[in-house]
Amino acid sequence: MADLAPFVLYIDGDACPRAVKELIFRAIVKRKVRTVLVANKGMETPRILWIEAVVVESGPDKADAYIVEHCLPGDLVVTGDIPLASQVLAKRALAIDHRGKEFTESNIRERLAMRDFAADLREAQINTAGPKPFGAKEKEGFANALDRCLTRALNRTGK
Repeated sequence: MADLAPFVLYIDGDACPRAVKELIFRAIVKRKVRTVLVANKGMETPRILWIEAVVVESGPDKADAYIVEHCLPGDLVVTGDIPLASQVLAKRALAIDHRGKEFTESNIRERLAMRDFAADLREAQINTAGPKPFGAKEKEGFANALDRCLTRALNRTGK
């Protein structure tokens, strides 16, 4: 597997929309980025040598724990899980959600606070609107953010 990018892209697969996974697979084939899809059930992946599917045992945060344990500085993680994003940022990895919003050191505390606030509202049985449907605009936003993050990760490593 010579000439692969010197970082790994991890996908938090259980809640990742199929359209996002398809965009990722197209991008990593073109750029030769080793990719690990982590989920608690088997998922279909293209038959490409540098794409690996890892099935973890069922249970809360098992996929997250695998990603945190294995990701290294400079890796890229695609997740909608804000606490997981916080953990991988602490390891100096990059993180984006499936809508293309990048998690950064400057926004992660605010994103965690908003998540906790929304959880408090739900616990108090106050109806929150929830996320907008995932459509063409969100798909395009993710594709653009993925391209930016892959470019940045490749530039960090000199490839």
